[in-house]
Formats: sequence, structure tokens, C-alpha cells
Amino acid sequence: MPFWKHLLYVGVAGGMLLYAVPRLAVGEGLGAGPVFGTVWLCFAMLVIAAQLHELLGVDAKKRERLRQVKRMRKFKFQRKADSLAERLGKGA
Repeated sequence: MPFWKHLLYVGVAGGMLLYAVPRLAVGEGLGAGPVFGTVWLCFAMLVIAAQLHELLGVDAKKRERLRQVKRMRKFKFQRKADSLAERLGKGA
């Protein structure tokens, strides 16, 4: 995903937090309102954390390694398929 989309999502989530935090009834007991407010805040923070994680490129090396593994699997599968096709072709 492009860099600017992550920035946009962080900005939107931050704006939602700025708008909602003064209106949420967090810390006022265990009623439906405070529980909803707490869960909503946790989800908003999770969205922000995920976007910051992507912006900082924490998984860049891991993503590249995963691409290499997928290419190797595809290569091995192709070799097996070619070998099988060759064996079946000789037997006919």
C-alpha cells in the first residue's frame, strides 16, 4: 500500500479520536456506555498502531524474505511438474 494511504489513515483515526474522546463515557463504571467507549478506543488505537507499524517499515525485511520463500516454492513446484511431465511423456 502506498505511503500516503497510511498517513491518511493515521490522520483520519487521529481525527476520530480527537472528536470522540471528549464524548465517550470511559471510566464511569461497567455499564454499556463505558464498555463501548473503552472497546472503541482500543480499536482506534489498534488502527493507529497498525498504520504506524507499516509507515515505519518494521516488516520490510520479513516481507522480502516471504517473497523469496514464495518464489522458491513456485520454482520447486515447477521443477516437480516438469519432472512429472517428462516421466509421463517418456512412458507414453
